[in-house]
Amino acid sequence: MSTPFNMPEEFLHYIWENRLYRKDGLKTTSGEHLEIIDPGKRNSNAGPDFFNAKIKINDTIWAGNIEIHTKASDWHKHNHQMDKAYDNIILHVVEIADAEITRSNGNNIPALALQYPGHLAANYRHLLEARTWIPCQDRFHRIDPIVLQLGFNRLMIERLENKTEEIVSRLEQNNNDWNETFYQVLARMFGFKVNALPFELLAKSLPTVILAKHRNNLFQLEALLFGNAGLLNKQLLGDDYFLQLREEYSFLYKKYRLRPIEEHLWKFMRLRPVNFPTVRIAQLAALIYGKEALFSRILEVNNIEQILELLKVKASKYWNTHYNFNKYTKRKSVKEMGDASVQLLIINVVVPFLFVYGEKQNLQHLKNRALDFLDQLAAEHNSIVKKWGELGIKARSAFESQSLLQLKNRYCDQKKCLNCQIGVKLVSSPG
Repeated sequence: MSTPFNMPEEFLHYIWENRLYRKDGLKTTSGEHLEIIDPGKRNSNAGPDFFNAKIKINDTIWAGNIEIHTKASDWHKHNHQMDKAYDNIILHVVEIADAEITRSNGNNIPALALQYPGHLAANYRHLLEARTWIPCQDRFHRIDPIVLQLGFNRLMIERLENKTEEIVSRLEQNNNDWNETFYQVLARMFGFKVNALPFELLAKSLPTVILAKHRNNLFQLEALLFGNAGLLNKQLLGDDYFLQLREEYSFLYKKYRLRPIEEHLWKFMRLRPVNFPTVRIAQLAALIYGKEALFSRILEVNNIEQILELLKVKASKYWNTHYNFNKYTKRKSVKEMGDASVQLLIINVVVPFLFVYGEKQNLQHLKNRALDFLDQLAAEHNSIVKKWGELGIKARSAFESQSLLQLKNRYCDQKKCLNCQIGVKLVSSPG
């Protein structure tokens, strides 16, 4: 028998879809004999929960839709009795039959009080009530690790699809200009979390059509980027490089009628000097330098080594002895993009763009290439991946670490255990 605990509708959907209910002697709440021929197909959009179901009540076969509620009275709370979209409901499936329900014309709809093995509800309730890092933390070791491995591909595709939603939206804003959109997303990523917004605003204030005219002059690129970043407004006597940049920008500012962003948007506090926005802007200039249509270049690259070489740029020589303007440091160091930073650019920009471009242009080889790049990159080092490792799940590549991030953020944290292969296995486990 089902437990008296009122289970969420998503649990009842799971029971219905997978035919886990008790099938012997099924009857409607009014005592009519019932046979479930086909439970239908789940509907993830507005409207009835399951489409195209087929049932038999006494000697009559019915075809139509199924609606599921925890309580039958929820039908009235949702005003379905006033909605003609629900007139084709052939069966109302509930846990608690506390009311009779009708179509918009007043005719009664047959109802089934769902019965299912008690261990299913007990297992699911255990997951819902868990307060551990992941709901199944004390149980998932019972599941064969191959179940998780088989789920990585689906998780990775989901994660890429989530990321590509933003790309598609930006693409529409940029009149389907792939290079402009790639440049904006790439620039945002140069700011990482702390300076993502000002980098994005900088990219939008300085379109590629302007940068392209100066792509063969690194000094002019720096003048444009630093100037439009609002970082050349100070009076810094004694720093010849700064003064030269400011003079060059003054000319370009008038030529293109530029509108710089506000200097106060940039954050330096609590950042390691190598991550200062000044260093990152100089590296962005170096990446743009000498390259025409950066995204078009990315599309031509077919191995990870070429991508790494393309993105592992160095800031100009001035920055070997500076982290900010007019602040000389005796300890000389080349400001090259680190391996971890380049990897983040590939994971969060290059791979999603290859995937969505392949999707839009129906080029499967580009989608495969995106996934191959992830498989060739080392697993990421972050708190979530580290915790999975402590639980015995070791990510062997960026493909797997990204999959584990998707699993934690989109399933474990939201307790969507019934949409997870491990969760489903644990819920259905008899002991």
